[in-house]
Amino acid sequence: MTTVPIISWVTASLALLAAALPVTQERLTRFVTFTRLSVTAAEAPYVIGHFTGLRRWRLAALAVTAPLTGLTGDPLYLVVGWCAAPVLRHARPRPVQPQDPGDDVTTYRRVWLLAMIAAVTVCGHPLLGQGATPQRLAHAAVVAVVAAAVPLAARRLRGAQPAAPPETAPVRAALRLWSARQLYLAATAIVVAAAFLGPAREPREPLDAASHGYTAPGDLAEERPAFTRVRGHDRPTCPWTDEFDAPCRHWLVNGEPFPQAAPYVVAEGEPPRTAPFQPSPDGRALVYLDRHDRRMVYENAKGVHHLTGALSDGEVPTPAFAGQNRYVALVGDGARITDTRTWSTVRVPGARHLHDVNPAGIVVATATRMLLVDHRGRTRMSLPHARKSGDDYRLRPDGGRLVAVRGGGERVETYDPRTGERLSRVVPALPAGELLAPLRWTRGGLFLVRLEPSDRVRALDLRTGELSRPPR
Repeated sequence: MTTVPIISWVTASLALLAAALPVTQERLTRFVTFTRLSVTAAEAPYVIGHFTGLRRWRLAALAVTAPLTGLTGDPLYLVVGWCAAPVLRHARPRPVQPQDPGDDVTTYRRVWLLAMIAAVTVCGHPLLGQGATPQRLAHAAVVAVVAAAVPLAARRLRGAQPAAPPETAPVRAALRLWSARQLYLAATAIVVAAAFLGPAREPREPLDAASHGYTAPGDLAEERPAFTRVRGHDRPTCPWTDEFDAPCRHWLVNGEPFPQAAPYVVAEGEPPRTAPFQPSPDGRALVYLDRHDRRMVYENAKGVHHLTGALSDGEVPTPAFAGQNRYVALVGDGARITDTRTWSTVRVPGARHLHDVNPAGIVVATATRMLLVDHRGRTRMSLPHARKSGDDYRLRPDGGRLVAVRGGGERVETYDPRTGERLSRVVPALPAGELLAPLRWTRGGLFLVRLEPSDRVRALDLRTGELSRPPR
C-alpha cells in the first residue's frame, strides 16, 4: 500500500474515533455561552438530547463515508460524513406549519447560496466541457443532494414543534436557531469541499538513472544558442558512451552546436537511441527534449515554452507538427496535442498515431479504433481501425467531412462526423504501380492526394474516385 491510501485510511479512522467520543461538558457550555441562556433542570434534557442525537447522526454518516475516503483517497466524503448530520437530521419530510423563525439567519443563508453558485460553476464546467468521470459525477451528485436537502431542513426548522412544557420554550427556540446556523454552515462546507477538493495523488518520484534509466544531465551551458529559422540540422555523431560535452555529442542547427537539446535517450531495457528533435516544416520552430530538465520543449525566435513536466527516458514521446504548424503533437502512451496560439492542451489516452489536426478537431488512432476528438477532449466519432492496415484519415477544416483512405488508396470512404454516416465509398482510378496518400483540402473544397512513388499531386473526386490535376 502506498503513502496516499495509508494517509486516507488513517484520517478516516481518526474521524470515526472523534465522532464516537461522548458529548462533553465543554460542548454544552459552548452552546449555553452562544445562546446566553441559563439552562434549568427542566430544559437540560432537551439540550443534551439534541447533541447526543447529532452525535448519533454524525457517527452513522461517517460509518458510510469514511470507507469511501479510504478507498478513493477523496477527502470530500469525510467532509460529507462530518457535516451531513445537521442537514439530514432535519431534512426528513413531514407536514409543517411555517412559524416565525424567532431570529435572523439571513447571513448564513446568503453565504450558503453564494457557495452553491460557486460549487455549481466549478463542478459543472469540467463536467460539461471535458466529459463525465466518476469523481466529477460524485461531486456533482453531492452538490445536488445538498441543494435539495437544505431547503427541506430549513423549512422543517421553521415549522411547528412538538408539544412541550411552556417553561422550555426559550431553550427550544435557542436550539432551533443553533440548528439553523449549523445547517447553513455545514451545507456551505460540503459544497465548497465538493467544488475544490479531490483525491490526493502520489508524489512523483525523483528521476534517477538507477530506477528510470535516463541520461544524466551535465552542467548548464553558460549560453543558450538561439535561431530565427532552421535551415538545416544534423544529429549527434558520437557514440553514446563518449564524453558528454564532446562537440560531436550535440545536435547541430544551421551548422552550430545546439547543446540545450538532449542527444540521446536510454530507456530501461533498450539500447540508446537519438533523442526526439523535430523542426517545424517552415523551419521557424523546434520541438526537442531539454538536455537539463528532461522536459519536452517548444522553441522559436520568441522564446521557449515547456510542453511537459520532467520525463524519464522511457516516457519520452515522439513529436510532430500539424495544422499549418499551429499544433504540436506528442505521441507515446497516449497523445498530447498543444495549440501554440493559446497553449491549451488536449490529452487523448491510448492514442498511438496522429492523423490530422485542425481547428475542427483531432483525428488519432488507438490500437483498435480511429477517434475524432474535439478540442475539449470529447469523442465525436469512432471507427474500427487495424494498426497495420495503412489506413489514413483527414478531417475537413470545417469539420463537415472525414475521409478515410484505406490500404494505401485501395478504397476511399467519406463520413459525416455529425452523424457517423458513411456518405460514399469509391475505388480511386490509380495508375499502375501507384499508391495514394491523403494531403489536405483546398480552400475551394478539393481533396488533394499524393501519388507515390511518382510524388505527383492530384485532386480526388470523393463521389466518383476520379483523379485530376488541381487548378493552379
